[in-house]
Amino acid sequence: MDRIARGRAALTALLERGQRLYGVNTGVGGNIKFALSPEDAELLQHNLLRHLSCATGQPLPDDVVRGAMLLRLATFVTGCSGVRPELCSALLDLLNARVTPVAPRYGSVGASGDLMPSAYIARVLVGMGEAVFNGERLPAMEALEAAGLKPITLAPKEGLALINGTAVMTSAAALVLLDAQRVLQALLQAITLAIEAVEVPVEPYEAFVHEAKGHPGQIAVAAFMRHQLRGTGLNVDQGGQSCYTLRCGPQGLGPAWEAFDQSRATIEREMNSANDNPLVDPESGTLYRAGNFYGGHIARALDSWKIDFAIMGNWTNSLVAVLVDARFNNGLPANLVPKPGVNSGLKGMQLSVTSLACAIRQMAGPSSIHSLPTEEYNQDVVSLGMHAAVTAMDALECLKNQVAMALIAAAQAVDLRGCADRLGESNRRTYEGVRRLSAFLERDRPLELEVAAVARWITAPPEP
Repeated sequence: MDRIARGRAALTALLERGQRLYGVNTGVGGNIKFALSPEDAELLQHNLLRHLSCATGQPLPDDVVRGAMLLRLATFVTGCSGVRPELCSALLDLLNARVTPVAPRYGSVGASGDLMPSAYIARVLVGMGEAVFNGERLPAMEALEAAGLKPITLAPKEGLALINGTAVMTSAAALVLLDAQRVLQALLQAITLAIEAVEVPVEPYEAFVHEAKGHPGQIAVAAFMRHQLRGTGLNVDQGGQSCYTLRCGPQGLGPAWEAFDQSRATIEREMNSANDNPLVDPESGTLYRAGNFYGGHIARALDSWKIDFAIMGNWTNSLVAVLVDARFNNGLPANLVPKPGVNSGLKGMQLSVTSLACAIRQMAGPSSIHSLPTEEYNQDVVSLGMHAAVTAMDALECLKNQVAMALIAAAQAVDLRGCADRLGESNRRTYEGVRRLSAFLERDRPLELEVAAVARWITAPPEP
């Protein structure tokens, strides 16, 4: 709080000396040419929230919004934003009271940061807009009152500081990254269950093979899969070769593992950065008009993950195809149901898996290359980081459901093979987790609720 106060004092000193400060005593963006009176300088901060209140689409998930609130505080504690400690306390109180602003998903171009969704978050502080409190969507003033909070008045620079930055896209990226790693592990668990159920050689996963290639992601995936298979009672001729889906997981999915690991540092740097404009040095008092609000690093990370999601979706589609097809599953019944013909078993699930794979491919195209100039050509190139975040969230949701179906299919194959008691130790735990949520399919039944339950289980935080 001392550093925040020093940053505010430095900004106030510049104002008292009559310095022209962007977004403080001038308009913003293309309006920088307009000087503002002291009265208008305060009005501007509230007007910034008003004029940006034209977003569209479904609300962003609550955890993305709450994460953005936290990350805005992380920017403020650098002292570079020039805001009052009182503003930080008000935002912290809103977060801790679990008052969650309603912020639509479309409106940001990710150049001056996430202006529009950030404005929807910020405006609740002054009693504008809507928020969710105790599970109920309320007008902001009612939500504040119900939480025992009062609206605040923004001082010069504070409205701009609340909206100008990458908090929303970075929150989404951090949450997507955690879930993506869990979904990838779940896919590898489905593959290792299938290896045991289809009875294929495990030789391709020996450490020597992957150390000979040298890629850390490949080595890590192979180690994860060996861990799943450790203690297996699988006993097959190691002289054969299985299809790539069951043989080349480390080589094919290792790049995704590696990409997710390497992206962590990028996300954490952005989370802890001063990413608004202008910035004030709380020690020297120097003001810098620059562009740390630009979301290029986050957009690039999210766009690259979408390619990984599409590859993982292709792999999941192939895995389910191998399991349900009597030509490839080593003697298991067609569509993994005891009495095929009158029962269609997992035939419908395969259709759903393929549909999702196609949907992920459509969303895998990079968002960041679709820049268009806007805002009087002040924002003449934009990152589209929030577009990358929205499509990545949607693609990952499709992938998570795909992998849930693959896990159900793999557990069904295990039961039909009768090898549940011979599974590797970790594979056994995976199998039992799936079976707690989805019972053996003896005859056709609706499966959508079971798929949803397994999907939730995949991304649930690990138990302490």
